[in-house]
Amino acid sequence: MKRIAILGSTGSIGQSTLSIVESYPERFAVASLAAGRNVDTAYQQCLRWHPRIVSLATEELASDLRQRLRREGLSDIEVVWGSEGTVSVATLPEADFVVSAIVGVAGLEATYAAVLAGKTIGLANKEAMVAAGEILTAAARERNVALLPIDSEHNAVHQCMRAGERGEVRQIWLTASGGPFRTLPIEEFANITVEQALRHPTWVMGRRITIDSATLLNKGLEIIEACRLFDLPPSAVRVTVHPQSTVHSLVEYVDGSLLAQISVTDMRLPILYALSYPERVASELRFDMQALADLHFEPPDLERFPCLRLAYEAAEKGGAHAIALNAADEVAVAAFLERAIPFMGIPGTIERVLETTSETHPATIQEVLTLDCQARATARRILADSNTGRRG
Repeated sequence: MKRIAILGSTGSIGQSTLSIVESYPERFAVASLAAGRNVDTAYQQCLRWHPRIVSLATEELASDLRQRLRREGLSDIEVVWGSEGTVSVATLPEADFVVSAIVGVAGLEATYAAVLAGKTIGLANKEAMVAAGEILTAAARERNVALLPIDSEHNAVHQCMRAGERGEVRQIWLTASGGPFRTLPIEEFANITVEQALRHPTWVMGRRITIDSATLLNKGLEIIEACRLFDLPPSAVRVTVHPQSTVHSLVEYVDGSLLAQISVTDMRLPILYALSYPERVASELRFDMQALADLHFEPPDLERFPCLRLAYEAAEKGGAHAIALNAADEVAVAAFLERAIPFMGIPGTIERVLETTSETHPATIQEVLTLDCQARATARRILADSNTGRRG
């Protein structure tokens, strides 16, 4: 029986993980949950799963949940809050496996603490690897901790790499759908609306990741994550636009062989793979072979998607530049969603932040978080200055 701690239990990955646990009660059990601000869903999850400990974002939300559980006779469930509470969820002694699915860098401290505690990690949070991948991977190597990717692309690479030795890999190919603007004339990008950018052609995701998929910044973050996870230089991590999203990634070996991972576009499959590794467990997820009748691959247009170029540049420099790329994007995407900047203001803001970023490499998680805050402040200042200029 594998006992699971879920960081981000009320989000889509967290709920999909609980779906897998429900489907395989003989294999998996819930140990602890970090639920953020969604106290109603957290309450329902406690009723269903009876975790040993659950964490909420604030003391007030934790008090609310604690009172609800007391009324149900569930006072034995410990309710904690804040970043310390999330760390407690991730390092619970009874937990064997930690699913890291909190969006952004909010779950970074808990993920690092879980690595230090020797837990196997299922990574669904690419921002943690982008911002602190150098630190996380070094700590994982020292403690012989497995970092198993849940993101569909990196999960696919992990599966394909089981066919050969690491030294036999020439390069890997991450596939990108191209988002909703793959064929939109570039002169029309200035008029892209929030509603248009949120209509992803393949996946149903959160608002930020959907916008990142439209700019291809999401694929840029995946490049950096792949470099850290698989110990590859940026030049060996390629991107190909594949609108059908049928092939999730490919690995090219030195003899010229290419292995592709193909499956349904359902996150339960990579979650099940990570939870079960190194086993493969039978599931009801089936792929329709007719979907292979029409497959297209094309190189990404870096003029249309400058965020991808910026990501490669940040990947080469690493350290503070990777942190700044993610932080500036989060601030810029929020501004776009609030209709404060146009769509192309997202890469414009990121580029200006990167231009001011020094080439430093943090040695601790606290240094990572400090650099993250500095990059966010720089992005907000740039946006404020540009808004002032427009009003003037």
